[in-house]
This record gives sequence, C-alpha cells and structure tokens, in this order.
Amino acid sequence: MDAGKDNGRRRSSDYDPETALDRLARSDRGAAYVIGQLGQSLDGRIATPTGASKYINGHEALRHLHRIRACVDAVLVGVGTAIADNPQLTTRHVDGANPVRVIVDPQGRMPEGLAMLRDGAAPVLVVTLPGSDVPRGAEPVHLHCDGGGHIRPGTIAAALRERGLHRLLVEGGAATLARFIDAGELDELHLMVAPIVLGSGKTGLNLNPIAGLDEALRPLVRTMRFKDGDMLCMCDMRRPVAV
Repeated sequence: MDAGKDNGRRRSSDYDPETALDRLARSDRGAAYVIGQLGQSLDGRIATPTGASKYINGHEALRHLHRIRACVDAVLVGVGTAIADNPQLTTRHVDGANPVRVIVDPQGRMPEGLAMLRDGAAPVLVVTLPGSDVPRGAEPVHLHCDGGGHIRPGTIAAALRERGLHRLLVEGGAATLARFIDAGELDELHLMVAPIVLGSGKTGLNLNPIAGLDEALRPLVRTMRFKDGDMLCMCDMRRPVAV
C-alpha cells in the first residue's frame, strides 16, 4: 500500500479497512494477540480539562474501532472508563459478533447500573481480587494484585487465554493501556489522531519515565487517512525500527 518509508514511518495512504487490520487478520486465531487503541488530538490530548471527550475523533475512526472489536475475542477497559463512559463495547456500527466485555476492577468499584450488565449483547467479565463480589450480570475473574495495587497485564491476558479469549483489544482508559505497553504486552497499537488542537486537558499515553532517547519505543509505523480527516497510525510494537 505504501510506496516508501522513512525511518520506519511510511507515507500515508487512504484508509482501507482490510489493510489496516491485515496483521490481526493474518494472525493465528488461537494464538495470543493484544491490540491497543487510543484516540487523541494533534497535541496528544484525549479530553478537555472538564473531561469532555465525545467525540474528539470522527465517525470513521469510531467505525474502525468497532471493526477491531469485531476481530477480537474480548475488549478490555479499566473500571474508571466503565464508570465515566458507561460504554456498550459492541460492534453496532459494523458487521460482526460482539466481543466479550472485560472490566479491570481491583477495588470493586464497578456499579450495578451499567448498560452492559443488562443489554445481553455479550458476556461481561470483571477482573477483581479474590473474595470480591461483582455486580449482577457479570462474572468474576479473581486475580491477585502486584505490590502497586494493580493486577499485572500479563496475568490478566493469561487468565483470559485460559478462557479461550486469545485476541484482546485494550480500549481504555489511557492508564490501563499504558500499563499494557509498559509491561510489553501489546503487539500492535492503533493511534487515531484528530485534526484538532485542544491546548490543555488530559494527555494520552503516560508511560514509565526514561532517562535517554535510546530507551524510547520505536515501533514500525504505517499511516492511513480517514476520509473525514483523522489520521490512523498503526504501530507494530514487536518490530522496533533500527536507529
């Protein structure tokens, strides 16, 4: 699709769903594959200072997200995202089966009134600590925390694979996605950039600090343009670019 490349960044082409998801489509359905997504502004913001985030990205980016959901076995968000957005996490904008919904909730904060608990669209799993209860309509996945109060991403992914959920989409929030990247658990990242500058507000990826540029992540990146203006950066997290 892309005729040339420069330091691992290929020239942009128009959006093509099959090409955008070709690595996921080619992967072994029974093999582990973790894909993350993040939508942001040109200046790396995912919300305004008041928390407004719907919708920074356009409709075509939303459809792309739903296409990813249709390709995976499970979609995962942190409980903060579940509370703030009350998401459905379905494939309603495209054809395809709904994935299993997974909520990471170590402290048992998930409320009973979320729409996904009663819509019957797909099962809901809540990753929480041993002995913790979950709301009606959800099934617990009891795992232990690390010393920092979080359940390790690798532990979560392994527990989901034991349930036959090999393809995983880490959809949000930004802190949950960052933990998966820091843990080296992400195979691919789809970064959707809207042609808008917010100038302030919540930033997207906040990873563990590094001391020098030699420690920076340098994934192989392909880019595409959505017809309504957003840019899609597809980052192969398993193929670093040589410098």
